[in-house]
Amino acid sequence: MQTLRFRDGHEVLVLSPPGETDRLRLQHRWPRAGRLAGPHWHPVLTEEFTVQRGRMLFRLGSKQQHVGPGETVTVPPRTVHAFHSEEPDLILDHVVSPPLRHRQMFEYWHALDADGRTSPSGVPRHPLDLAVLWQLQDGYLAGPPAWLQRLLLRPLARWAHRRGRTP
Repeated sequence: MQTLRFRDGHEVLVLSPPGETDRLRLQHRWPRAGRLAGPHWHPVLTEEFTVQRGRMLFRLGSKQQHVGPGETVTVPPRTVHAFHSEEPDLILDHVVSPPLRHRQMFEYWHALDADGRTSPSGVPRHPLDLAVLWQLQDGYLAGPPAWLQRLLLRPLARWAHRRGRTP
């Protein structure tokens, strides 16, 4: 099992064994309440979140849902979603199917954080790092049209790879 510890105290435990290709199983542990992921969506990924400890607020499309221990939220492809921890010491199981590049995304994000290349809220400080992270999430930010994100961020990600910024 791989554990990624971020400077803000967030831990991501990678529970999937190497080579598991049909899904990625993770566990997140957040010590503080607050925003965990802003509004975004994935064209082909299905995500399943099960709260083990704590309480969360999920936004799925235009609906909000409070979720507590033992409750699961499934996010189908193409659904805008965001989530917040409503209390400290949240433990959340997270399954991504198909996993695509999500494991690499968390590993790259962790490397950026460990190098001090993220803000206190976890956002990459350099546009090239942000473009690589965007590419690895296999999805889109809610709001700006997908075509605009591809137009702006895909070339930046290519440039980042040529400059050695790779997962």
